[in-house]
Parts: sequence; C-alpha cells; structure tokens
Amino acid sequence: MARYPKRQKVKRYRRSFYTREMRLKKGIGIAVLVVAVLAAAWVAAPHVLDWATHTWYTVVRDRDLSASSAVSESASSGTQSTAASEPAASSVPEKEPEPEVKGTDIVTGLWAEVDVTTLTDEAAIRSAARQLKAQGMTYAILTLKDTAGQVYYASQTAVGAANAAPTQVELTSVASIFKEEGLVPVAALTAFRDPAGARADRALAIRYQGQEYLWLDNKASAGGNPWLNPYAAETVQYIGDLITEVHAAGFDQVLLENVRFPSSTSAKQDYGTTNGVDRAGQLTADIAAWQARFGDTVTLWYGYSLAEVTGSSSQLGAPAAQLGVKNLLVKVPSSSTLDAAAREELTLSLTEAGVEHVVIRDDAASYFE
Repeated sequence: MARYPKRQKVKRYRRSFYTREMRLKKGIGIAVLVVAVLAAAWVAAPHVLDWATHTWYTVVRDRDLSASSAVSESASSGTQSTAASEPAASSVPEKEPEPEVKGTDIVTGLWAEVDVTTLTDEAAIRSAARQLKAQGMTYAILTLKDTAGQVYYASQTAVGAANAAPTQVELTSVASIFKEEGLVPVAALTAFRDPAGARADRALAIRYQGQEYLWLDNKASAGGNPWLNPYAAETVQYIGDLITEVHAAGFDQVLLENVRFPSSTSAKQDYGTTNGVDRAGQLTADIAAWQARFGDTVTLWYGYSLAEVTGSSSQLGAPAAQLGVKNLLVKVPSSSTLDAAAREELTLSLTEAGVEHVVIRDDAASYFE
C-alpha cells in the first residue's frame, strides 16, 4: 500500500489588525455610550430615589406619605403666599388710629335734661339712658344740686350732707351706665342761689349789714330766701368741693348755674370784705378760681339767660361773655326762640368775645350746640 506522507500541522494565530482611523472611531463610540448611560442615570435617579423612599416608608416603616405630602405642599404654598403678599402689604400705608375721645372733650350733639329722681336703680338708669340715645341725644344734664340747695347724692361735705335731698342717686352707676350707652353725663350744680346752704353755714351767706341775721331776697312773709356770698372764699371752696365729688364719681363735665348775685341790691347787704371789687370783677375771680383748680380735668360750663348774655345786668355787672367763661350755655325763653340764622349770629358774637364753645337752649327740654 502506498503510504501517504504525514501532514505537518500548521499553527494559526487569531490576530486583528486595526488602523489608526478605526481605533479613533472606537474610542468615540465608547465615550458616547458612557455619556448616554450617565444621562439616563441622571434622569432616572429622582424617580428611583422616590420609589426607594416610598418603598422604605410604606413597606418597611409602614407610614402614609400622602398626608405628609399634602401638609408639606400646603405649608409650601402658604409660605409662598405670605412671601408674595408681604410686598403688597408693605406698600399700603397703615391707617393711623383715631384719637380717643375723652370724657372732657366737647363734641357736637343734642342736649337734654334728666329727672334724677327717676334714676332709682340700675334698670331705671339704663332705661333712661337708652331712651335719650334713641331720641338722638348726646349730652344728658342731671341736676345734682338744685336752687333750693338740696343735694341729690351722698355728699361728704358738711353743708351738702346737711341738705341731702329725699331722693339720693348712686352717682358712679349713673355716670358709668350713661357713658356705656354713648351719652356724655353732665352734672348740673346751682352755685350761689342756695338758701339751704346759707342756713346750714352762715359763713357762706350774705348777711344784713352789721348783723348776724341772714339777708333775704324778699320779705320773710313773702317767702324770701338767703343766698350764698360770692365774695366769701368758703363759698367758692364749697362749690369746688362739690365739683370734686361729682368728678370723682365719673362726671367729667359740670354745668354751673346761678353764678350770679341776687337781683335786688341794697345797702343792707353785707358781703364782708370786698376790697373794692365790683360784682363783675368778683364773679370773674370766682370763675377763674374754679378754672385754676380743675384745669383740664373737668370741663366747666356756665348757664346764663339770653338777656344776661346779650346785655349787662345787676346780677352780673357785665355781659356773661366778659366774665372769663370758656364754655357757655345760653337759655332762650320760649317767647324769644331763635331761628338758625339768629343762633349762628349769636354764637359768632360770643366766640368773638372770647367764649370757646356755645350751646343754645331753645326750650325747657333740649339744648342745641
């Protein structure tokens, strides 16, 4: 048999041959792939983290994230709203608070008198105040010392206590309730026409010349009465003490009436030491003394008739506007009712004479400023 010659094994090596251009393309491809992978990871990362967080709290920690998310969103939106509104709020100027109205302040409004004998308890006081307010009144005048000299509250002065009226009102309750109902309570006090006070303390009274007897404004048989002496320092002190008492009870405004001398004059009237001061001068001094004592703590009003305001009288010695009064209440008799033009003219003439505030009484019940 023919024998074939034994083939020699040939070794083959797997070898790649790359050109420079091929290597460059390969490198660029790898770089693009890496960038793409990183970009995909960057985009997917928040979602993956949210999923992982939600899975951790809901599955592992068993917590509900929906409520927390709602609270967070609400707080976030509230913060944004506050931040957005702050510039707008800061751009609007703040409104200045209105000044507080004090009890001594004088305001425009209607005036009316109140019968103090009807103010027997809190219910009656409040009912009277509400009735006045419903009628459109602003000021309520309460006579606490009348022309007989009776005092309608528990005065701590010796003369006032000796002349207590049968009806006594609780001043603090009256003042506070009237103020609560939107009214300005005004305490009316009769000054020098005070027969009861003259009899209770002769040091306050006008006497007969050179005698201890009290001078009377008419014959005793005709019902003559004594008067307090405007020249006596004790008289001015007594009236001032009454003002102090009513102010302490809550009355910031006081109406003084009958700040005058008796209408009759005679040589038998003994006023004590006058130092040559006439009637007008003495009344001016008394008014100045009260004003100096109370200053701005009490608003003092003075009531005079139309005749005493527009002309001179023996009781005053000069027109009322010349006595140094700041606040004047003019009483007009019903037979001389003034129309609007006449009231305006009268008010103007009084203010030009130095009176700061004028109220004109047109009838027996109401006053108009």
